[in-house]
Amino acid sequence: MPEPYKRSRSLRRLQVKTPGGRTVLHYKERKPGKAKCTKCGVLLKGVPRERPIKMHNLSKTKKRPERPYGGNLCSECTRVLIVEKARAQ
Repeated sequence: MPEPYKRSRSLRRLQVKTPGGRTVLHYKERKPGKAKCTKCGVLLKGVPRERPIKMHNLSKTKKRPERPYGGNLCSECTRVLIVEKARAQ
């Protein structure tokens, strides 16, 4: 019987084959959902889908794209916003 905290369905159950040939259960925390554009809701490219502690250890450039609004808006929404701002000036 697994330990009580491992009985939770919030943990993923992975079948892992050990070097000895046995198949054992490993319990891992689930990954968060993919990052979405705040304006149109499309999935963002270049943003990793990792747990907060792993994201904390990544460098800043690996956490989101290197452009204005990177990690918040998709490239198309960013383009539209920049054009609107340029027209307003």
